[in-house]
Amino acid sequence: MQTRVRTLIALVLAFFLALTSLSAITERVRDPGVTDTEIRIGNVMPYSGSLQVFGAIGKAEAAYFEMINERGGINGRKVRFISYDDKSDPSTALSLTRDLIEKDDVLLMFGSFGTPGNFAVRAYMNEKQIPQLFVASGDDHLSDPSLFPWTMGWQPSIREEGRIYANYIQAFYPGKRIVALWQNDHFGRELFKGLEDGLGDVARMIRVDIAYDIADQHLDTHISILKRSGAEIFVFAGVPANAAKAVRIAADLNWHPVFILNHMASSIATAQPADNALSAITAAFLKDANDPAWKDEQASKDWQAFVEKYNRAGGKDDNAAVFGYAAAETLAQVLKQCGDDLSRENVMKQAAALKDYQSSMLLPGIKISTGPGNFRPIKHLRLIQFDGRTWQPIGEVLETAFANAQK
Repeated sequence: MQTRVRTLIALVLAFFLALTSLSAITERVRDPGVTDTEIRIGNVMPYSGSLQVFGAIGKAEAAYFEMINERGGINGRKVRFISYDDKSDPSTALSLTRDLIEKDDVLLMFGSFGTPGNFAVRAYMNEKQIPQLFVASGDDHLSDPSLFPWTMGWQPSIREEGRIYANYIQAFYPGKRIVALWQNDHFGRELFKGLEDGLGDVARMIRVDIAYDIADQHLDTHISILKRSGAEIFVFAGVPANAAKAVRIAADLNWHPVFILNHMASSIATAQPADNALSAITAAFLKDANDPAWKDEQASKDWQAFVEKYNRAGGKDDNAAVFGYAAAETLAQVLKQCGDDLSRENVMKQAAALKDYQSSMLLPGIKISTGPGNFRPIKHLRLIQFDGRTWQPIGEVLETAFANAQK
């Protein structure tokens, strides 16, 4: 009898152990940052400091995910977007990123701003095998899956933007003298190097170039020097506020060159107040939200409703806010594609499986595509020209530009 009892107890224990093991196997092990109801996303932005204008990117992203959550989230989960101010300091960016991973338990880092900060955290993220997705930098070295398979860019290459301006100058203004005023940081240097590379042997037509600090109080002196060169083409690379100042100062000096403004400094809000900006050129991939050309499109109406409801997201004509909105749309698409498999490995797999995705704020003809060896989601730009009211397209969408003056 005792033997039978012991046998029965053993069978019952075995049954319960089997159930426990089956439950453990059935319940998929999840990476940090994911629960049945929430996905935690990390981000660092310059909400203060010299580049705080670009903090509008993070504010728009936060507002976008708030909107998504009000609509039920993504695949039944709400997005908790945790964003800290790194003041554009790379060491602070690394410290805050570590905190987001190790203390806030985020699933991934998304859209952090700036080349130096993203370089500072790249080795850490790849060593930990945590997605560093859609970084807000156009540096080519942040989109190299052969060396850093957990780091992916989003926007077009800054150097390619410079090359495109060079090719435009060669095509429409051959032999004309060129001057450049560029922000003395990684962004400004990359765009100017692209300009030189695209001009190749005719880079000698750059008569003067001046690198200026973002807080420089002497733009009028710099622009006076550029004017004295007799140049017909003025290439500017910097923040929107300084672009507006440069256009205005040139007008005050009665100097009317062809202005080429980098994309992030070329909103209608920058150009419109100054008649001197008529015919200004830029290479864009996003719609200018204040451009009347898009006023009847549903995407533009959705944007206007978005910034009116979430007024902390930025102004209606804020290029940085549009950038954040479009980048957040792209991440939302990746998370939708993940379904219920929100492992870090699958997030990277889906990020590298975007096929002709059309974000609502991308210019017509520009789509997002990625692959295992293609970590630059947006590769196209379009030259556009300001006519005093709207941006008019010039030619076709461009994927690349000739280097070294090759035609």
